[in-house]
Amino acid sequence: MIAIGGVIGAGLFVGSGSGIAAAGPGILLSYALVGAMVVLVMRMLGEMAAANPSSGSFSAYADRAIGRWAGFSIGWLYWFFWVVVLAVEATAGAKILEGWVPAVPQWGWALIVMIVLTVSNLASVSSYGEFEFWFAGIKVVAIAVFILLGALAIFGVLPGSSHAASGLGNLTGHGGFLPNGPGAILTGVLLVVFSFMGSEIVTLAAAESEDPRRAVAKATNSVIWRIAVFYLGSIFVVVSLLKWDDPAILKSGSYVAALDAMGIPHAGQVMDVVVLTAVLSCLNSGLYTASRMAFSLGRRGDAPRSFARTSGRGVPQTAILASVAFGFVAVGFNYLWPDTVFLFLLNSSGAIALFVWLVICFSQLRMRGIILRENPERLVVRMWLFPYLTWATIGVISFVLVYMLTDPAGRKQVLLSVLAAVLVVAVALIRDRVSGGGSGSGDAVTSSERADAVTPS
Repeated sequence: MIAIGGVIGAGLFVGSGSGIAAAGPGILLSYALVGAMVVLVMRMLGEMAAANPSSGSFSAYADRAIGRWAGFSIGWLYWFFWVVVLAVEATAGAKILEGWVPAVPQWGWALIVMIVLTVSNLASVSSYGEFEFWFAGIKVVAIAVFILLGALAIFGVLPGSSHAASGLGNLTGHGGFLPNGPGAILTGVLLVVFSFMGSEIVTLAAAESEDPRRAVAKATNSVIWRIAVFYLGSIFVVVSLLKWDDPAILKSGSYVAALDAMGIPHAGQVMDVVVLTAVLSCLNSGLYTASRMAFSLGRRGDAPRSFARTSGRGVPQTAILASVAFGFVAVGFNYLWPDTVFLFLLNSSGAIALFVWLVICFSQLRMRGIILRENPERLVVRMWLFPYLTWATIGVISFVLVYMLTDPAGRKQVLLSVLAAVLVVAVALIRDRVSGGGSGSGDAVTSSERADAVTPS
């Protein structure tokens, strides 16, 4: 369920409207391009994770395949990305909750949400899984119902709906499928690419499951239909049901506008519940992911050793508390200095998702040979058309990063993220030189046991 719901982030519900406004129905191609890229990246990560499950995931594989500096750098950058996300999502959830219960101030709701999810993560890994199971379930059901009702409304057979049957005419009837030209597809890519971040969480969580290799293989094999149904399916409904330039898409949000068009009562409140669920899911997963990455870094000597200690229930409490502490600090920055300090943090973590995907690609290029040499029987998930598709994916991700430099907002994110990456890599290289170098411990990569995984519970 974590694998199914993991690709459905709040960005899908909140950010899709701006993508539709920029690219028209052609936003479907933007989602398809990014979706294909994520499928390929997940296939590469699945190959490595199925062979060697590790709670450090791609950071542990980069440690072994590229060098200890790479594992250190991408691990800490990824941790930084998620603690900033904690602040963003806590604030977003607090805004919705304050609208329902204004007696509690927004900062109070942010505090309550963070505390509840921190307690659940501290309790046991099964508590995280239980929360995420229900969060994912709500998101999956909401999207499935939305697609079903939307399809009925498009062809005018939805009971109780006053929406006239539009068929598929809206896809080409208002300036064509690409009303703003083919270049708008790339603009759409920049707007939607970050809503896919989080797909890789399942490989971290699988390390704590009872049968990690089977879990990773199953999740990796299902990523194609998950993206096709949840992203392409739901956006297809929106752009078929509504004119792409309908003012309501930007004013109310694409999903609320579509529900209003279907005649669904209280559409805004319904979507608030779904968005809040997605926000809480992201918070829950973000705290889990940040703490497990910190745990893995601690196990490899790249973070304080206390991060690697676990409780009797197999929970890395210090890593969780350290991650949530930085999350609270970021929330404070968001309230005190939203347009200066927090904006800097937000922009300096903005392109890290693409850096992570690049590192996964380069790691897989080398890890395939290592796995075949040491444990060929563990190669149960294989990257398609290796190494050609791996190199093609590297080319596409690099192109997206370069194209971001042509966009004012994207340029700031890329440059500040590169600055953050350069600083972290510099620290890693200095540490390596001081400690005498080395290719890294290999974490769980060379061990037949899940040495880097937290005890399943």
